[in-house]
Amino acid sequence: MTALTRRSFFRAAGLAGLALPGWFPRLAFSATPSPKRDVLVCVFLRGAADGLNIVVPFGDRDYFTNRPTLGIQEPSSTAGSGIDLDGFFGLHPALAPLKELYDDKALAAVHAAGSPDDTHSHFTAMDFMERGTPGSKSLTTGWIGRHLSTLDTGNDSPFRAVGIGHGVQASLRGPVPATALKSIADFHLKGLRSEAELASFQSSLSTLYPGGDFLDGQARQTFDAVALLAGANPGTYQPQNGAQYPDSDFGQALQQVAQLVRADLGLEVACVDVGGWDTHAAEGGATGTLANLLADLGAGLHAFYADLADRMAHITVVTMSEFGRRVKENASGGTDHGHGNCMFLLGGGVAGGKVYGTWPGLAAGQLYGPGDLAVTTDFRTVLSEIVDHRLGNPKVADVFPGFERPGYLGVARQAV
Repeated sequence: MTALTRRSFFRAAGLAGLALPGWFPRLAFSATPSPKRDVLVCVFLRGAADGLNIVVPFGDRDYFTNRPTLGIQEPSSTAGSGIDLDGFFGLHPALAPLKELYDDKALAAVHAAGSPDDTHSHFTAMDFMERGTPGSKSLTTGWIGRHLSTLDTGNDSPFRAVGIGHGVQASLRGPVPATALKSIADFHLKGLRSEAELASFQSSLSTLYPGGDFLDGQARQTFDAVALLAGANPGTYQPQNGAQYPDSDFGQALQQVAQLVRADLGLEVACVDVGGWDTHAAEGGATGTLANLLADLGAGLHAFYADLADRMAHITVVTMSEFGRRVKENASGGTDHGHGNCMFLLGGGVAGGKVYGTWPGLAAGQLYGPGDLAVTTDFRTVLSEIVDHRLGNPKVADVFPGFERPGYLGVARQAV
C-alpha cells in the first residue's frame, strides 16, 4: 500500500502522529530489568532555583543581613520558620514533607554545589550542565546519554531512558534512543486501551506494513512499544501506601515514572523538568512564588518515595538547577542570577540525614564574583558518585570527560 494510504489510516484512527513521532523506538527490545543498578530519576529545576532559601544556612548570620525581607526565619515554634536539619542548615517551611525523609536517612542535600563555569545565562548554563562539560560544547552528547552508551545492560527496551515532557532532554542525547513521553495516555494510542482495539490496530498495522523495509520495521517496533505499555494497564494505576501526588505537571510526571517502574518495562533513567524558578521579582519568603514551587516539589518527592517504598532500595532521585541566586535580595523583592546552589539526593542507597559539602560563607570577602555563593562542590562530583556507586557504571571518565574529581562525598552507598 502507498505511504499516502498509510497516512490516511493513521489520520482516520486519530493517530496521524504515530508513524514517526519524536519518541519513535529504533530497536527491537526486551524489557529485562537490570539487577544491582538503580533507576535514576533526574529532576531539573529550570530557571535557577534559589538554593539559599531551599536549604537555608540560618547558622550563617550574613544570610539574614543580605536578606532582611526574603530570609527564612531560623527554626522555632513560630509558623513559617525554617525546619532545622543539623543546627546550621534548615529546610524552607514549604518543604516540610521532606523532613521525614531526611530523618529516615533517605534524603541528603549538597550545598554550595554547581558548575565551575560562571555564566549567568540560563540557556548556556543548562546546556553545559546537561552536556556534563562546563565551559565546553565540543561534545554533542549529554552526560546521561554517555552513561547509557558506555554501560551495556542488555536492555534495549524503548523505555530504558524516558524524558517526561514535550521532548527529550539534552542530557539524554546520545546513541542510545530515548523516549519522549508527554503522558502515558497520549503514548497509549490516544486512548486505545482495550484488547479488542489493540488487536484491530495490530491487524491494520500488519496490512499497512507487511515487512521488508526499514519503515515497516520501525512501525512494528512502535506498536510493540505501545503494546508493552498497554500490558501495564496504565489507566488503572493506583499509588500505594497512601501516596497522594500533587495535582500538577510535576506530580503527574512523577506518578508516570512510578507507573513505568512498577510495570517493569526496563526503565533505567527518567528525566523530569520543573520550570518557573527564575524569581527576579516577588519571590516571597515563607510564602509566595518560591514557597508555592517548593510545596509542589516537596509533596511530589514525598509521594513518589511513599508510593515506591518497596522499590526505593534501587531508585535514586537527584535534583539540580543550572545555577543559584544572588546572595543579596534585590529591590524587586526577588533575587538575581547567582552561582552556587544546592542539590537533593533521595533513595534507599543515599547516605541521607546530612547536608554535604564545604560551606564557603556569605560574608563579603567570601562571596564569588558580584555577590554569589561560591561553588565548593562541582555538580559532576555528585553525579559521578551516583553513576559509579548506584548505576553500576565504572566508566565515569567517559561520562564526564576531562573532569578530575577530588574524591567522592560519600553521599551514595555502593550498590550491592
